[in-house]
Amino acid sequence: MDLNQLRERLSDIDRQLVEFVAERQSIVAEIGALKQTEHRPTRDFSREKQVLDRARAQAEALGVAPVLAESLMQLLIQSSLTNQEQARVRADGHGSGRPALVIGGSGKMGCWFAKFLDSQGFNVTIADPAPCEAGYRYAADWRTLEDSFAVTVISAPISITAGILAEMAAQPRQGLILDIGSLKSPLIDNLRAVAAAGGRITSLHPMLGPDTELLSGRHVIFMNCGSEQALEDARHLFASTMAIQIEMELEEHDRLIAYVLGLSHALNVAFFTALAESGEAAPSLSKLSSTTFDAQLAVAELVAQDNPHLYFEIQSLNPHGLAPLEELSKAVGRITDIVRGGDEDAFARLMERGREYLGRRVGPPTPRQT
Repeated sequence: MDLNQLRERLSDIDRQLVEFVAERQSIVAEIGALKQTEHRPTRDFSREKQVLDRARAQAEALGVAPVLAESLMQLLIQSSLTNQEQARVRADGHGSGRPALVIGGSGKMGCWFAKFLDSQGFNVTIADPAPCEAGYRYAADWRTLEDSFAVTVISAPISITAGILAEMAAQPRQGLILDIGSLKSPLIDNLRAVAAAGGRITSLHPMLGPDTELLSGRHVIFMNCGSEQALEDARHLFASTMAIQIEMELEEHDRLIAYVLGLSHALNVAFFTALAESGEAAPSLSKLSSTTFDAQLAVAELVAQDNPHLYFEIQSLNPHGLAPLEELSKAVGRITDIVRGGDEDAFARLMERGREYLGRRVGPPTPRQT
């Protein structure tokens, strides 16, 4: 066979692969519906392991790299879980046509919540000074809308959210009110004031990005602001998903977020700042690669593309924010002193301590870096 004939044969196999994926997705939809009818959980980890083990064994028998087969099956499993989760959310239909408002719905997370509520059958309205392109009912100012919403989500910068909450405390609104801000300290007084005025309000923090489709393994933090009913109603909105629900006190949130978001953001900003100011041209570094460098670079690129004003809010408005930054600076200084002093034992002790700490974390294993 010549080159063109081989390529035609390859194209035919590619077409068949896509057709098999489509057939697989159709079967997955039937399985998802059956799980829902029989009240079974969407995710079955033991079944996933069987699928991956079988794929690796079959690949090895056929002379195909097992890691290729496993990666392919993981993509298919993730797609299947996403489809099943979204189908379950639609089927449960918590919205039932009731009106929902997303204040700040033209922003990335506001748009995510608008789609999330829409998928549950809510009739969504977006209120945002910026035009909305999602096709929902739109208003530039939430104050001009009738107080008739079953759910109101506030997805705005922290300073603006504080003002919105102050107005709602002065003139309570009906329906469930959700604050989804990344920080809570600047909002605690206003959140509790709304609850004290009779508002059904709770605060949550979805630990996910606006591009998230599958909620399995994602955490959503819920905080009681003084209304148990609001907390229960908010958790119910996520009951059909596979999100991991966590409850914590409002006062505890920002101390932990200073590390989860503040430290990780600062580390990546420091990483790409060091690269940008190193004098090494980007094209030169792009010719080099290592597992660790590529993985860190991928995360840093995501951080660099995000909203710098939001990131500054997370750093500057958190009363606990300076502690992890100072610890990061101290850690870098210690490493510098150890390397400058040629103290290999001290360097090894740092890594051993880190290994012990990371070994105590509960979660999936991390890939080995080189």
